[in-house]
Amino acid sequence: MPTWKLRIEYEGTRYSGWQEQRNARTVQGELRRAAEELLGEPIDLAGAGRTDSGVHALEQVAHLRCRKRLQPQELLYGLNDRLPADIHVLSLQPAPGSFHARHAALRRYYLYQISTRRTALAKRFVWWVRDPLDPVAMQRAAGWFVGRHDFRSFAASGDKEASTRVEVYESRVERWGDLILYRIGASHFLWKMVRRIVGALVEVGRGALTDQQVLHFLSGNERGPAAWTAPPSGLFLERVLYEGDPPPGELRPALFRA
Repeated sequence: MPTWKLRIEYEGTRYSGWQEQRNARTVQGELRRAAEELLGEPIDLAGAGRTDSGVHALEQVAHLRCRKRLQPQELLYGLNDRLPADIHVLSLQPAPGSFHARHAALRRYYLYQISTRRTALAKRFVWWVRDPLDPVAMQRAAGWFVGRHDFRSFAASGDKEASTRVEVYESRVERWGDLILYRIGASHFLWKMVRRIVGALVEVGRGALTDQQVLHFLSGNERGPAAWTAPPSGLFLERVLYEGDPPPGELRPALFRA
């Protein structure tokens, strides 16, 4: 049975996340519909990460298993011809039959875009924060997240992960014109973890939260970060790394200037 590794970009605004759900439109559901229409058979399809409702992807990775054998370009063009305009398969390649997009992933990177001004053109891809923010203070606080920590204070209730301990490899804030960009790379992520970290960093940038308070959240089970959950509009799944893949390079805006 042929197995394919797909790299996919999508705008998540119109979707209830990546993962298929009953009575909801999802990215995985649209991709399955397109593939089964093209191939004329049921398929096995899974992604590397379950992005939430409204969250975007610069590079989601999925595996697709099917019985029908097509040439790579035939499958690529056939899928994209059947997908809505806000979902696009960037590339696909044959993969070993044992390849699993989620289980084989080693690291995942997310990018968040905060706009420091009101924007008419990019509002679906940023969080506009009206208050003045201090990116230097935000970067200093972001550094505390690097390493292995218990992120239960930053996880939504109902998260199904067995452990709330996560290894974070990169946590970085940079100013880019009217944008403040945040990248975080980790072994895995808990439900709403990134958006709550961003919310806490914005509170630091406003001067309403100290580094010591951030450290306190990393040492217990606190409810505070839930109140600061950032909106999904500014969040992108940036990269998923597998054996031999280099980490992301320069921190840059996702698509548009704010």
